[in-house]
Amino acid sequence: MQTEKSINVLGEKLESCGTDPETGFYRDGCCNTGPDDHGSHTVCAVVTDEFLEFSKVRGNDLSTPVPAFGFPGLKAGDGWCLCAARWHEAFEAGSAPRVRLRATHQGALEHCALENLKAHGIDLS
Repeated sequence: MQTEKSINVLGEKLESCGTDPETGFYRDGCCNTGPDDHGSHTVCAVVTDEFLEFSKVRGNDLSTPVPAFGFPGLKAGDGWCLCAARWHEAFEAGSAPRVRLRATHQGALEHCALENLKAHGIDLS
């Protein structure tokens, strides 16, 4: 289970990212991480059709259901804990989805600049 403190990129308590479908490396609805999460599934994104296509082309099809793993496939508008490096890759390609900063784990900062995450943030007042 997770061992890293559940703090978001704003230095606050980590909020839930999504439960329908259940997201997170630990499938707990949050972008928690730990030493066994080698992909750093720490960026809470609200996926778009553009991002889903980008990810599929890059070899990670998130839109096709995989019933054997209980994965319904994602659709635009779903909250999902993305690998921080994949989000950064999409950012550099101009295909990054919006980010829920309060649900994005501070571990994402090892791969993504806070200013880039904030530029895609949907929950700043």
